[in-house]
Amino acid sequence: MLSVILTAVIRNLAAKSGFVAKPSADRHHRTIVPLGGGIAIFSTLAIVIAGAMAAVKIFAGGGYLNWLGESVTIHTAGFLEKIDQLVILLLCMLVLFVLGLRDDKKHLGPFLKLAVQFAVATAAAWFAEIRVEFFIENKIITTGLSAVWIVLIINVFNFLDNMDGASAGIAVITSSILFSAAALSGQVFVGGLALVFAGTLLGFLVFNFPPAKIFMGDAGSLVVGFMVAVLTLRTTYYHEGESGQWYAVFMPLVVMAVPLYDFISVTVLRLSQGKSPFAGDTQHFSHRLKKRGLSETQTVLTLYLATLCTGLGAAFLNQVNAAGAVLILIQTIMVLVIIAILETTTQNDKSSD
Repeated sequence: MLSVILTAVIRNLAAKSGFVAKPSADRHHRTIVPLGGGIAIFSTLAIVIAGAMAAVKIFAGGGYLNWLGESVTIHTAGFLEKIDQLVILLLCMLVLFVLGLRDDKKHLGPFLKLAVQFAVATAAAWFAEIRVEFFIENKIITTGLSAVWIVLIINVFNFLDNMDGASAGIAVITSSILFSAAALSGQVFVGGLALVFAGTLLGFLVFNFPPAKIFMGDAGSLVVGFMVAVLTLRTTYYHEGESGQWYAVFMPLVVMAVPLYDFISVTVLRLSQGKSPFAGDTQHFSHRLKKRGLSETQTVLTLYLATLCTGLGAAFLNQVNAAGAVLILIQTIMVLVIIAILETTTQNDKSSD
């Protein structure tokens, strides 16, 4: 509800102040649309997370939260131990938000944005322990690998922000699947963060689903990508002692299969045409689907369904045997092949009876 209210307020303010996205050759929209959705997204996340930290910090010590019951208060000590990490998380989000907001207004160069993204990703991995540690104990190596993954996912969702509702909707689906994995692993802290994130984006989607009444801009897409990356790295997929379950570590790749397909395919297309991979255009696979006759709403719903298909399969990776894992992998590949067929098939002319 906070996200809905903030998005509505910022939409009106953006329209009045001229903070808008205008139609251009490298954009799909053909009308003037207010920007600033990223402000609502970041503000909602910051208010809720900071509010939770303040509430627990102030009231937990005096026993003022006891009325919530032991099922809640049993986690307060663990939450207090995570506050330093949450502060770092918020600071990283703030830097990316400011970077994106600046880019929305002044169009910064790609190398400056990448440099800041790597700095933020490295800080998050090193100081907030947002990093992968599976089978690797060297902190420098895990920090480097995690930073690369975080920057990759940031740009994946930045690329996905090319059609109404695409980036936010797919982020809701992926974060919901990751929430299920966190819940199965008993990760209350990570699961709660995923729910806050999904709820924030659902509030924004009220105004961003086709036809969009507001765009998130880079101020939103960079934060969204960062949060998805954080959830993928902090969720526990592998449970030591459960033999035959190690392939659950591939869950993030399966969950992210559709977004990664868009990122890789459009990057290859641009490079093959001698363009910069960071140059904006209308060659994303959402645009390619739309050119095959789908409406914008149909295109976005197709992306949602494809992401949900791969995500649901990923949710069972930690419960199946090797044969089941292979079947989930095959299903994921088949979903991507279906997308490839749809986006490369030309419309046939109607023939007479």
